[in-house]
Amino acid sequence: MRLNIKTLIGLFMALFCGLAGAQGADWPIKPIKIVVGFAAGTPPDIFARLYGDYASKKLGVPVVIDNKPGAAGNLASDQVAKAAPDGYTFLYNLSTAFTINPFIYSRLPFDPQRDLVAVATTMRQGLVLIAKPGLPAKSAKDLVATAKAKPNTISHASYGAGSPSHLIVEWLKEEAGIEMVHVPYRSSPVPDVMGGQIDTVMEPIATAFPLISGGKVQALVYSGPSRFAALPDVPTLSELVPGLTMMSWHGIWAAAATPAAIVDRVNAVFVEGSKDPSVQKRIRELNSEPLGVSRADMASMVRRDADIYGRIVKAKNIRVD
Repeated sequence: MRLNIKTLIGLFMALFCGLAGAQGADWPIKPIKIVVGFAAGTPPDIFARLYGDYASKKLGVPVVIDNKPGAAGNLASDQVAKAAPDGYTFLYNLSTAFTINPFIYSRLPFDPQRDLVAVATTMRQGLVLIAKPGLPAKSAKDLVATAKAKPNTISHASYGAGSPSHLIVEWLKEEAGIEMVHVPYRSSPVPDVMGGQIDTVMEPIATAFPLISGGKVQALVYSGPSRFAALPDVPTLSELVPGLTMMSWHGIWAAAATPAAIVDRVNAVFVEGSKDPSVQKRIRELNSEPLGVSRADMASMVRRDADIYGRIVKAKNIRVD
């Protein structure tokens, strides 16, 4: 019997889909590894372990955390991009590994869009622009007015060129038409803000809130889409500039060829985890929000943030290598 090309392709696809389906049906039968792009004890590690424990209980196999810090999460991303796509290796990383890194690094050893696939989200948090004690500007409006009247007299620190703490303020400066002096740090600039050496820094709410509530810094503006519940008097960036909103969020990715049935199963487990009362309680204790969305919504979030950050990076010609 002679088979034409279309028939052969059809047979191959049927066999491939059958094998992928079988893999999904049998999975998991051994421990699952989650590669985290940051060191043990950091927020990504804490949330990865929280969700890893939940997934382990639901899937009935151990979930092992493998910390692979370095290059703003790129080392971990590269490891998972090159891992066997069998559903036993996943990446836990900041969204910025996909929304900022491709623009600020001239070369990556993997293609974030081609080699990795979005699986699930876990949490999100906004950032708050905090100011040194005694800064005359007591609100974001005051800050903008002062920066317009006296360009480059107010400083804003960041966690390095191309970090969210840098790019969000650059976006504000662009939209508000103001000039401020950027001071990049390799470690936390918060001590220098508290000490009065630096005027402001855009800080994640999880670490900023204790300082604000303790009276060690002033809170000027929040980056989330709505006001932070525990800081009802602090306005959002979008109240100052309509449409200006940005959240920091974490997620899970897998090698691109991982069977869809497995990826969908993991998404379902993590979405359930984000609704679990004990998981939610722990996340909220860390001044963050649980975030469980569909894979399509997660991919849309990546595209939205990447469009914004990519434009800012290109406009300011920001590079880190």
